[in-house]
Amino acid sequence: MMNVNTEKCIGCGLCVKDCFVRDIEMVDGKAKIKNEACFKCGHCVAICPKEAVSTDDYNMEEVKAYNKDEFEIEPERLLNFIKFRRTVRQFQAKDIEIEKLNKIIDAGRFTQTGSNAQNVSYVVVRENLNKLKALAFEGLSNYGKYMLNNLTPETAHFKRYAEMWIQMNEEFKADNTKDKLFFNAPAVVLVLSESEVNGALASSNMELMVDALGLGTFFSGFFVRAAQGNKEIMELLGINEGQKIVTCMVIGYPAVKYSRTVPRKDAVVSWK
Repeated sequence: MMNVNTEKCIGCGLCVKDCFVRDIEMVDGKAKIKNEACFKCGHCVAICPKEAVSTDDYNMEEVKAYNKDEFEIEPERLLNFIKFRRTVRQFQAKDIEIEKLNKIIDAGRFTQTGSNAQNVSYVVVRENLNKLKALAFEGLSNYGKYMLNNLTPETAHFKRYAEMWIQMNEEFKADNTKDKLFFNAPAVVLVLSESEVNGALASSNMELMVDALGLGTFFSGFFVRAAQGNKEIMELLGINEGQKIVTCMVIGYPAVKYSRTVPRKDAVVSWK
């Protein structure tokens, strides 16, 4: 429930104007939240100049007042940070601190979601990583064999992936350090959501936090493919039926150093 402290409220009406669902009204010169259409987006908390708005549902101690020195990022610096981001597949044999993993999760947690659904959750895999690898390699190999046995002219271009998955599994079974799935990274973070858009948005912000923490990551589409319909993987991860793995972030300390950004295609933009 959203609440207004009438002793603090000065009746400025800023929260009324900024409430998208029109759930706030002025009563006797004070803001009153009806809590009928409210979906707890928090705009009223953020805009109030007197800290008069709070909620019983979330931890209000997380709220921070704006401070230019702590919050502002120069646009060119941000763009350079994004340009310098690289997909990393070479990792050091070094564990990631829990504090850093929690910051990565927080970057996802505070990402916007449609209608403030906040329907994104996370699975962090560290201790069971070897078990997960074995199941994923086996799953990819089985799917690869199925594909090879059922190739059509329309699916012929998938042949190289099928052969690759089978070979990856054979190499891993012969030597479990030959890991071409997670590349011996110390942690995997799975982003789950019923909304692919919400999960992808969270993942993008999480990737930026990974880089800011001096870590590296890549998104493993192979693992997402391996997990689809695989009951053993879902049971190991404790993922309920109906939950969907949107992304798989493989994370570790980079064992590679890049010296510059890279070029990209020109943007395709239509100005109307």
